Amino acid sequence: MSNAGENTMPLADAREIEAQAADWFQRRRFWNWTDEDQKKLDAWLEESMAHSVAFWRLETGFEGTERLTALRHPRFGTVEEAPRSKWRPILFRTAAALVVIGAIGAFALRYEEPAPFEKTYATAVGATKSIKLADGTVIELNTNSKLRVSISRHQRYVWLDRGEAYFQVAHDESRPFVVTAGKRRITDLGTKFLVRRGHEQVEIAVSQGRVRLEAADEAHTFAPVELIKGEVVVANDKQIVVKTKTPKKLADELGWRHGVLIFDHTTLADAAREFNRYNEGKLIIEDPEVASLTIDGTFRSNNVGLFARAAKDLLGLRIEVRGSDMVIMR
Repeated sequence: MSNAGENTMPLADAREIEAQAADWFQRRRFWNWTDEDQKKLDAWLEESMAHSVAFWRLETGFEGTERLTALRHPRFGTVEEAPRSKWRPILFRTAAALVVIGAIGAFALRYEEPAPFEKTYATAVGATKSIKLADGTVIELNTNSKLRVSISRHQRYVWLDRGEAYFQVAHDESRPFVVTAGKRRITDLGTKFLVRRGHEQVEIAVSQGRVRLEAADEAHTFAPVELIKGEVVVANDKQIVVKTKTPKKLADELGWRHGVLIFDHTTLADAAREFNRYNEGKLIIEDPEVASLTIDGTFRSNNVGLFARAAKDLLGLRIEVRGSDMVIMR
């Protein structure tokens, strides 16, 4: 009889956990198991009670089949047995072996490769989220962003539907990590990288390692581009532009990971555009001359008022409040 809460987990999630448990069990049972492997298994078991239960069920079921083979050995001294047919031990051993083989085969069929499932992650305006995947990859999702993840023992796929995400990928040559953003596909070659998807273009910046950029479908093919640390590519329907940025510039652009926006000789137009990504109340700059003025500084991404006051004091401008918006003007 099952417990009341046993069926609350989605079937797809349960299958993925069972597949992971089977993979751990097989590696510990039949591979050259190391202390480092054991540490990784312990960490996986501690992540969730569902992980522990799945592994325990698998281990218990297999041990049960092993005990069948032990029944043919005397357990208490040398007790004489009644005469028996010479075929009986052979038949018993054969039956036990078939049970073991059948159990292993059942596990193999059950856990060979469950149907991959997708999990969706999203953030609201002004919010960020850190996601740790089962393979050790960490994804940091920026404001108003959405992505889908599909991970199995043989594949690792992510679709960035909108917004921006920073990937710190656990490299696995047997399972390339692939991110699709609109018409572009980015394949990890052992790296940390940023993907930002706009309405008409995709920007990729590599802070460590390498990535390969290529078309996501045959209708928009182009020669693949391989990017290394410090390189940034901006791709749209008309062109693909590759440029380099200093480590400081890349670090400044990743300030959102710490809740700040960092400006270095940034135009007010660009600064306002960044702030507007994180706040419902908008910064408005109607005068082109004011929009072209530059500003430096580090600001909390949710503190529009502080930025507006800094622009007012440093650049001699005025602020007009219109509802929840602020207009910066001369």
